Amino acid sequence: MSSIPPEQLVAAQKAGVDTAFGILTKSFDAVEKLVELNVQAVKSGLAENQEILVKAFSAGAPQEFFAQQANQAQPAIEKAQSYWRHVYEIISSTQAEFAAVAEAQIKQFQHDAQAFVDSVAKNAPAGSENAVAAWKNFITTASETANTTYEAARKAAKQAVETAESNISAAASTSAKRTRQLAAPVETSEK
Repeated sequence: MSSIPPEQLVAAQKAGVDTAFGILTKSFDAVEKLVELNVQAVKSGLAENQEILVKAFSAGAPQEFFAQQANQAQPAIEKAQSYWRHVYEIISSTQAEFAAVAEAQIKQFQHDAQAFVDSVAKNAPAGSENAVAAWKNFITTASETANTTYEAARKAAKQAVETAESNISAAASTSAKRTRQLAAPVETSEK
């Protein structure tokens, strides 16, 4: 028979349900933000493409048409970079929220495990001190291992985020430079 009162079981189940729905809510919020970003990008893209086509049809000489196309390259790249930066921000913030929930759950689990061991120790029959000490040692070791593992995973995730940010910045700089290099001959030939 369990020595855990039914009220504690109900409270633990309620906390689990609350956590699950909290994570689902955060997930749906992230999906909603991504959908809004995509709808905005599609609307903007349609309007810009319409404007580009109108200008293309009104271009008198082929050089004007190519110059217009060259002038559109840099803004298009910047918009794409901005879009992916927004996607990255949404995903990063959602990941940070999930990490905070996970950390809180780990701490709560450790607290509950320690409380359980303390409860068992109080109610343990005489002569079971060695078994209780072994349980306490096991819980302490498991908690330390979980903390170490969580900290290593957190550091790895932070390093991955920093690497991704660095790669995004480098790609943006390189693509902007390359676009300017490609557009220069078109602009020169216009003059």
